[in-house]
Amino acid sequence: MLILASASPRRSELLKQIDCKFVCRPTDCAEISPLQENNPEELVKQNAILKATAAVIAENKDEVILGADTIVAYYGQIYGKPKDDDEAYFMLKNLSGHTHQVYTGIALVCGEKIYYDVAVTDVTMKELTDAEIHSYIKSGEPHGKAGAYAIQGLASVFIKKINGCYFNVVGLPLSCLYDLAKKADVKL
Repeated sequence: MLILASASPRRSELLKQIDCKFVCRPTDCAEISPLQENNPEELVKQNAILKATAAVIAENKDEVILGADTIVAYYGQIYGKPKDDDEAYFMLKNLSGHTHQVYTGIALVCGEKIYYDVAVTDVTMKELTDAEIHSYIKSGEPHGKAGAYAIQGLASVFIKKINGCYFNVVGLPLSCLYDLAKKADVKL
């Protein structure tokens, strides 16, 4: 059985969607911040590995643990989850009318081995008015979401186009996970 090193309801929903048997074991490890690592691909890879390895229980070497980390990158700036409404506004205002990248790192810890990959998706957001941004922030949905939006929620109407994996933007690139599990000889 897979151990999901996350409390993310979106990741849980996606694993259920593919009929994966798993249990959640969220970790409280200190993540690497964009101040420490400004390469988005390296940042999500390292954080996914950190989360997965933090969920390892020494006496259960046969467990397969999945860690994941998602961020949004726009012109050299890395956006995680907004700390407050002001930061959510800043992120959404910058993303409005532009194309940005969503990076998700995934890591599978299988005993002594660690398998990892990173998915990248280009997302183009429509031009948003201040009223639209404020109304969206008022909904509460931006909180707890990288880049301050949920593509599968109310913000779906803000998305002009995507190039890449939709599920990556939600928080878990399923095709990438499937390929990684095959490589690790793990059944999802």
